[in-house]
Amino acid sequence: MRASWNSLRFSWESESLCQLIDERDTFTDTCILTTETCLFTVPHCWEIQHSFTPSRQAQQRRTPGVCRPTAMTQSKGENPLPRNRLQQIRQGIQHRSVTARKKVENISKNDVKSFFRRNSFVILTIIAVVIGIILGFALRPYKMSYREVKYFSFPGELLMRMLQMLVLPLLVSSLITGMAALDSRASGKMGMRAVVYYMTTTIIAVFIGIVMVLIIHPGKGSKDEFSRSQKIEQVSPADAFLDLIRNMFPPNLVQACTQQFKTQYGKRVVHIKVTVNDTTLDLTNSSQEITREEVIPVLGTVNGINALGLVVFSMCFGLIIGNMKEQGQPLRDFFDCLNEAIMRLVAVIMWYAPLGILFLIAGKIVEMDDITQMGGQLGMYTITVIIGLLIHAILVLPMLYFIVTRKNPFVFIAGLLQALVTALGTSSSSATLPITFKCLEENNNIDKRVTRFVLPVGATINMDGTALYEALAAIFIAQVNNMDLNFGQILTISITATAASIGAAGIPQAGLVTMVIVLTSVGLPTDDITLIIAVDWFLDRLRTTTNVLGDSIGAGIVEYLSRHELKLKDEEMGNSVVEEKEMNKPYQLISQECENEKTPDSETKM
Repeated sequence: MRASWNSLRFSWESESLCQLIDERDTFTDTCILTTETCLFTVPHCWEIQHSFTPSRQAQQRRTPGVCRPTAMTQSKGENPLPRNRLQQIRQGIQHRSVTARKKVENISKNDVKSFFRRNSFVILTIIAVVIGIILGFALRPYKMSYREVKYFSFPGELLMRMLQMLVLPLLVSSLITGMAALDSRASGKMGMRAVVYYMTTTIIAVFIGIVMVLIIHPGKGSKDEFSRSQKIEQVSPADAFLDLIRNMFPPNLVQACTQQFKTQYGKRVVHIKVTVNDTTLDLTNSSQEITREEVIPVLGTVNGINALGLVVFSMCFGLIIGNMKEQGQPLRDFFDCLNEAIMRLVAVIMWYAPLGILFLIAGKIVEMDDITQMGGQLGMYTITVIIGLLIHAILVLPMLYFIVTRKNPFVFIAGLLQALVTALGTSSSSATLPITFKCLEENNNIDKRVTRFVLPVGATINMDGTALYEALAAIFIAQVNNMDLNFGQILTISITATAASIGAAGIPQAGLVTMVIVLTSVGLPTDDITLIIAVDWFLDRLRTTTNVLGDSIGAGIVEYLSRHELKLKDEEMGNSVVEEKEMNKPYQLISQECENEKTPDSETKM
């Protein structure tokens, strides 16, 4: 009698619990009853294990399900039946597909409106890019003059000026506040992780570029089909690396905001005395003076923000302020307020960004050379660079993000669309920096202490796309000149391209300047850079987009690896805030609180 009652009770509890699961006639369900727990394994659901008490509401919610018990009871000491890992993964995928299907079915007009409202910037920017491409190709047959093209591109020029206006205060304020919010140990670990990530991705990018150019071999053919457009200034690799170190330590911070050091080359007349010994005539040795010209390096400057020097100064300054504790708090508050004000200006400029990007792209398409006259070698070179950048941006970087964080990288990238499209339009990672800050902090919820530290440094020294392009272009020029490079020369190109990308400025077509260093390192003619200038305006936009994506994914990876240090710092800040409030109380208030605490004791004694 008791066994039949237990069996009936089990059947009733099983049917009541199955009311919580969607009816699926094609699936087989297994119910295993423990003393107070039911374990259900349903192929379209996650495993659910919880205590259950049947209620009248649960009975009235749905009709009894199709779940039927296949095992009666289980002894107390036994564990649930082991589950196959592959089956659990399949169940999770099926559960997510069912959940996604339900969400799609339940979409309302308000949901659609809220989606477009949240993503209005991204949608408008993408529409602006499409319209700009169509408008640019539609205006090409009219053969606009140089002046007309400049007038037409004027709205885009305004966008570039507005974004570049914000780069300097944003770079300095974000780095100082980011470093001040971290102690030296946390910032050291975070900096080491960022540097390891930068070096790893740059080396991988260079390797991809070399492999692609060696496999596709786009430089096969003659040099006759190329047209040279301008002359390239000669640069010594030693002088270029010395300039890099000089720019790290600017003697004048005000000058660093507008100029950076660059070695110029001048000529001077040298008088050399040569001793002449004439053996035919029995005369004494005579000296003769020879005059010749020689090229000498001269320290000079070029216009542009010395971002590297400002980054080094801001990092050191921020660390000092952070170690000053209460004494440095006013400066921390000042730079925090400055950073917040700049970000609000960015939010205003973002409304103008789609219009500016439209005219930037359209004006560049109108201005470019005739694509139909592009030679086969240059076309293959362009395709090779595009394939290499796509491999690095779509495969390598997302794979690194997934391996480290175990999160979906494409969801992370979706939050960066505004910044990526802006980079495509402006062709400047520094000008895109304000938009990148906003996308990472608001869309992807990256900690501000990480973005303020990683992004300015990454926009200055992390140039994955530039490194890939320089290594690939150097070997392409060697192929055009029918020069076979040995392993040592290819290794030299790899190292030089990695180092030269660090010194590349975050401005349009900065890679062409550092390309001279790579070519000189292996004895290739630097004048041949003019062979690829015709397509560099387009490839530079793709390189910039890859650079911005690499910086952003680096911020996500560094935040994940530094989550414990950030959490510990939050706890310390919470305790310090309480202590600071107690310390900041005036002496009279503290005395009054002490008197109030003593009053009840005196009354009880009386």
